[in-house]
Amino acid sequence: MFTAGAQQADSLKKSYRPTGVRAGVDLVSLILTPISDNFSGWEGSVDVDFYRYFLVLEAGSWSRDIVTETNIYSNTGNFWRAGVDVNFLKNDPEKNMFFLGFRYGSGTFNEQLTIIVDDPVFGIGSNTFAHQNVNASWAELTTGLRVKMWRFLWMGYTIRYKFALNTNAPSGLFPYDVPGYGQTFKNTTWGFSYYVMVRLPFEGKWK
Repeated sequence: MFTAGAQQADSLKKSYRPTGVRAGVDLVSLILTPISDNFSGWEGSVDVDFYRYFLVLEAGSWSRDIVTETNIYSNTGNFWRAGVDVNFLKNDPEKNMFFLGFRYGSGTFNEQLTIIVDDPVFGIGSNTFAHQNVNASWAELTTGLRVKMWRFLWMGYTIRYKFALNTNAPSGLFPYDVPGYGQTFKNTTWGFSYYVMVRLPFEGKWK
């Protein structure tokens, strides 16, 4: 009886021991950067497994430049997210994932808005508003897939439901776009990342 209990405890301890770390980059932001007129950025992700639970850290940077007939808006900043994903594909020796998860996101950025005014009496003028070192935080519910493609190469996507945005921006100009979060004209927003990743095992050969 005691032997069986000890074996069960050893098995449980072993199953929760991390076996490797994955690191990768988001292809969506890398593709958008050279082809988009108003976006530039990158994003990376790292995760470590603890049985069915994966601790995740994501970080990146982006900037936007949006020009209309009456407004010129720009921002630039960095962000990070931390959280956990739960894998619902049990007993898969390849550790492929269908997951649900949660993230806490935080970022710091600068932004500037220039409003162009065409007055019939005074002519064309402009007003400029700028914020420096704005801090933002938000929450995300996530779902997605991670699939082993070949030996150490993995690919997969993450769908993000973002909500509970909070910033310390001064009153009078609520941020239009928050790096890592997106546009703020709705209370919630969606995001999508597609990662190519490399997995490094902690023990043994690359599988």
